[in-house]
Amino acid sequence: MLRLALGHIFTQHALFKMQQYGLSEQRVRRVIRAPQRLEEGIVKNTIAVMQPVSEKRVDGKMVWKQEIWVMYILAKHKAQSAKREQNTNKASKTDKIGLRQLKIISAWRYPGVSPKRNPIPEEILRELASLR
Repeated sequence: MLRLALGHIFTQHALFKMQQYGLSEQRVRRVIRAPQRLEEGIVKNTIAVMQPVSEKRVDGKMVWKQEIWVMYILAKHKAQSAKREQNTNKASKTDKIGLRQLKIISAWRYPGVSPKRNPIPEEILRELASLR
């Protein structure tokens, strides 16, 4: 079961984890929109983004005690109505290109500061920038 919200697709697992960790849909979207760190997800072809909670400046350095992570994948947008699917001759330009959406797989809170792992390749970063 999937839930569609403002161009994002939330899986049941993501919704369960959001409830478990007390995260709202808006908070998850904010982490995706303005991450402090982007990494390759542990699942193939996924992206993981992080935003710290309650940043503080100590001796000129930003520190935090908790992080919010969101893992997502770029998913192709499916036509909303059967009429649009049947009428391929009059398809709009965006339908031909294949509009992409974010499918949010999971979201969680990490206690402490997580170690840095694999950064996202430049090619993927350019594609993500074009979606925003």
